[in-house]
Amino acid sequence: MTRERRATGTVTIDVEGCKGCELCIAACPPSVLSMSTALNESGFRYPELSDGCTGCTACQLICPDYVFEVYRLAPTT
Repeated sequence: MTRERRATGTVTIDVEGCKGCELCIAACPPSVLSMSTALNESGFRYPELSDGCTGCTACQLICPDYVFEVYRLAPTT
């Protein structure tokens, strides 16, 4: 049985500000970040977000380049 993760948050990523260190990938508890195959204008790969973000802020806290903005979604009833 596969359980679908409900997103309770989301992030925006400043792709051009990323230097591709990949710290956010390992720090993401729900494992919804992966590195792109594409490169930004500076020649670095950058993180891409998949479904299931919890808005935990781990990526934002570990990022040395401050490329993440985290948003928590309002609960639905």
